[in-house]
Amino acid sequence: MSTTVEPSTSTGSSTEDAPLLDVRDLRTYFKTEDGIVRAVDGVSFSVKAGQTLGVVGESGCGKSVTMLSVLSLNTKAGRLALGPEANAGAEMEHYLLASKKHTSLSTGSAHFRGEDLLTASSDRLRAIRGGEIAMIFQDPMTSLNPVHTIGAQLIEAAMLHQDITKGAARQIAIESLDDVGIPRAKQRIDDFPHQFSGGMRQRVMIAMALINEPELLIADEPTTALDVTTQSQILGLIRRLQEERGTAVVMITHDLGVVAEVADEVVVMYAARVVERASVFEVFEQPRHPYTWGLLGSLPRPDAVADRLTQIQGQPPSLLNPPPGCRFAPRCTFSFGRCLEDVPELEGSGAGSHLDACFLTDAQKVEEAQRFVTAAATDESA
Repeated sequence: MSTTVEPSTSTGSSTEDAPLLDVRDLRTYFKTEDGIVRAVDGVSFSVKAGQTLGVVGESGCGKSVTMLSVLSLNTKAGRLALGPEANAGAEMEHYLLASKKHTSLSTGSAHFRGEDLLTASSDRLRAIRGGEIAMIFQDPMTSLNPVHTIGAQLIEAAMLHQDITKGAARQIAIESLDDVGIPRAKQRIDDFPHQFSGGMRQRVMIAMALINEPELLIADEPTTALDVTTQSQILGLIRRLQEERGTAVVMITHDLGVVAEVADEVVVMYAARVVERASVFEVFEQPRHPYTWGLLGSLPRPDAVADRLTQIQGQPPSLLNPPPGCRFAPRCTFSFGRCLEDVPELEGSGAGSHLDACFLTDAQKVEEAQRFVTAAATDESA
């Protein structure tokens, strides 16, 4: 029998067991000319110190907006406090439509070391962003300011969060470039971004994110547009720096290969909601949600280069007007009547460490997952 599992809020657990970041029922809506976009719709997850969490899903599923919401980086963002009995979605839509000040709105909570970032002051958020929490943004080709040298941007990042002189900040910047594998860092620190390749710019972005030794690093598609060799180098670099510094990492990606290589735990998102959450082993060896089966089935394999990849039929729903019930149901080959009407909760069985949002029975999930994994293993050995 399944039972709904909520993130722990026990105050009796030790500090070591408490999550570094605990996000609960996070919602972010945007007001547009076409209507209200429900970009994040009830997302919950947690990250412990030193842990790597992979957040995976198709483009547009809400991965990046979730983390931007945690750091209050959305444009013209507002915060709405709601009681436990409130209809969050309806209240948010009503407020946004009536507001002339805000074009985006968030509710829920995002506790970082016990402090709710969604209610923190602007000054406190400026101290946290880049200091205690750092983010590597998606595109290294445009994330650096082209009219300032690499050194100037690194020095500014260090001096904003550390009480040091400009000379000391420059030395820290050089050491940071050395740490991420930039050759001749003393000379190259005075170069401009256009003098670096895409992979080298990504290394500079990692150096900038880690220059203040944050407790949490958010990496948003850090290997996008990089060749496979550079991708491997960047992932290895992040993993090495994490091991040396004990930094927690949230890795946002659509690439399950990246997730398999770096993550401890995985959150699978679809249409602004979490549909599965488990350890990386469980997601790859015992997947429980039909969407996860589809993602895994679309992974290319060297032994099957002549075969067509498995395709998830249809298109993701518009977040302006998402379908009722399970949002994956219109594309799911396992859906039945209830899936089109009721919203499945994120639930788990047994100890509850493996959660999924699907109305199939536990026996059906186990049977289908076993069939899927067996078929994949057979293909690989053929």
